[in-house]
Amino acid sequence: MNAHLLSLDPRAALEALAQGAWLVDVREAHEVRRMAYDVERVLHLPLSELERRHHELPMDAELLMACAAGGRSQQAMNYLLHHGHRKVRNLAGGMAAWLAHGLPVRAS
Repeated sequence: MNAHLLSLDPRAALEALAQGAWLVDVREAHEVRRMAYDVERVLHLPLSELERRHHELPMDAELLMACAAGGRSQQAMNYLLHHGHRKVRNLAGGMAAWLAHGLPVRAS
């Protein structure tokens, strides 16, 4: 499937989250401590741990993968799609785009 069709801009991502999707932040812990997505349903699963822990993610939920700029979350999305997840999309531009749109964050 075309990766562009699997990406959401930040406003569309926020709407998907409002409709029940889970945001999966694949940034490393030190990045999340500095600034985190401030949404109701968020999971932190660093890309470096995805192969070992992907089974912790719900198979039936819509997952929105997110990182700092969109690259790692794209990798995570592709990995999950190849391992049985079907409702996975990528936050285009990651935290940088999220901030540029003025969407909610928690900063340390």
